[in-house]
Amino acid sequence: MTLSFPNPSRSLDETRNAVRFIGHDGMFEVRFFVEAEALMIADAELGRSIYEVARKVYSSGRRDSYTLTAADFR
Repeated sequence: MTLSFPNPSRSLDETRNAVRFIGHDGMFEVRFFVEAEALMIADAELGRSIYEVARKVYSSGRRDSYTLTAADFR
């Protein structure tokens, strides 16, 4: 299956200091967290690139949750 992001909902996870969003691989739900530091990258394409980075990280080894850091966007 291919990782998709059909639900545009986001929420702040104050404990992790990150924004949480959900991806789906078939019937499997995959949680993603984007650290606040990564969101401070001044890039007009950041909104679109988050999904690209999430897919790349997900394809390197499948787990049920991932934390995307600033290093993942460089």
